[in-house]
Amino acid sequence: MPARRLRTYRSYVNGECLDGGEWVYVVGADALLDDAFASLSLKRKLERGLAEPAELPGSIVAKVAKADRATVESAVEAAAEAAPRWAAFPLDVRLTELGRQIHRRIVERAQEIVDVLVEEGHPLPLARWQVSGMLDCFGPQSLGFYRSQMLQEFRQGDRQLAVRRLPDGVVCLNPPQNAPLSSTLLGATAIMAGNALVVRAPRSAPLGAMYVLHEIVIPALEEIGAPPGTLNVVCGDPAPMLAAWLRSPKVDDIMYFGSSENGITFEEKCVTAGKKPILELAGNDAVVVWKDADLELAAEAITESFFGSGQLCMIPNQVLVHPEVADRLIANIVRLAGHIRPGYAWEEDVLLTPVLRNEKFFSCLRDAVDNGAEIACGGHAMQIDETRDAAGIFLEPTVVVVRGLKDARETDAVRDETFFPLIPVVVADPAPDGELIDSFIEFVNTNAYGLRNSVWATDRAVVDAFVTRITVGGILKVNDSHIGFLPYLPTHGGTGLTGGVFGEANYPILRTSHVQGLSVSTGSRPRDAVFGAWRAMERRES
Repeated sequence: MPARRLRTYRSYVNGECLDGGEWVYVVGADALLDDAFASLSLKRKLERGLAEPAELPGSIVAKVAKADRATVESAVEAAAEAAPRWAAFPLDVRLTELGRQIHRRIVERAQEIVDVLVEEGHPLPLARWQVSGMLDCFGPQSLGFYRSQMLQEFRQGDRQLAVRRLPDGVVCLNPPQNAPLSSTLLGATAIMAGNALVVRAPRSAPLGAMYVLHEIVIPALEEIGAPPGTLNVVCGDPAPMLAAWLRSPKVDDIMYFGSSENGITFEEKCVTAGKKPILELAGNDAVVVWKDADLELAAEAITESFFGSGQLCMIPNQVLVHPEVADRLIANIVRLAGHIRPGYAWEEDVLLTPVLRNEKFFSCLRDAVDNGAEIACGGHAMQIDETRDAAGIFLEPTVVVVRGLKDARETDAVRDETFFPLIPVVVADPAPDGELIDSFIEFVNTNAYGLRNSVWATDRAVVDAFVTRITVGGILKVNDSHIGFLPYLPTHGGTGLTGGVFGEANYPILRTSHVQGLSVSTGSRPRDAVFGAWRAMERRES
């Protein structure tokens, strides 16, 4: 087990670190595995003042100041004051230069970021995966794309024309407790649009968000001279803080991560309060496997479903497979799933994480079987050494086979996001290929969710049909890792129950800004401008 040091983070408001009256204590992932009851009991005693924090045991890896109501309100005030001053900075400073500074610091602290993620319980390979995504998000290719979308300039006669995106103002970010560090860094790209940002570090998992802001983003902002209040970070319970943001007339946008049920309700509250909602909710991603697919590679991508025990929104959640290759694909998935194991997060080959409340897993599995599904592998709880045990806090990677598309969504595991290591493979009934393509596309497009979808096929006409006609989701990938990050492309965002009625691929720098057209002339005659296009047409015709 790697050595640890206690990290301490305070609220950061208007350029100053503030203690607050209470502390939140973070228990290391190893301690939760070794003795969850004792570790959580100590955490509760410390936070209630029933234990002496002078000599914290090694199981406590961080303490974070919990913000009081006044601090939460002052964070919004500071952001509102800073927003117009920060927006006045040149685009190349607040976007390109800030992005480069953040990228450089991610590179310099890459291993430390991994260490923090592991302390939070993210398996080592998945910690490295997240850092890889951060590097792409702030890499030169992505920064160049962001800039091209924020400003496009043209000449027409004596006029300088531009289509530009301007910041919305004050953006508040509510990252999720299952991936606070990477989600917070994604949300921080809203600053590059010229917004001031307020972040709520999750009360139940504050370390990652606090770390990445204090150690990466704040120093980068200071380096380029951003005004105090451009970034503010506080830790607290979600309900009162979200309510405060909704009430405040100074908040413009709220970026919310959470369940679809809660997120859609929150979207309605945002619209009623005059706020722009930017939602990152559940995913129920589909992987389509055609009869000519590379089945070994497709199975490898499908088993990404089990990474983090399925407790990630962007993993595969269901498979649609051509009946001619279904048996071979399932055999490949089962074989690869057998190598995915539990363990301590810092171990090199561990991909499974604890599932502390597994009753939903077994309920979902019973429903699948009751609806006629077959269990191809898994289906049991287990201990860290992979011994099957009903009291175990790990779950075996589980594959269930559902026959036929027509009634597939009567099975809960197909219809809804599961968020545990269980994936249904839906085998289509035999039919002509043209009919199967149509039914596959309809099945994907009628998914109530829409985060990521991916397709495995080699026939160019088949690929073109899927690419042209699959219209849901924020990302569509062909013959590639389902969860892998790429420059230029978004990492998040989707349609339906994933992103709400305004859902689309989520580039926070774009979602937290708005389009404005601009014309700057040296002195055009107004009447000529009024009829400019008409007269140009007449000249062409004559």
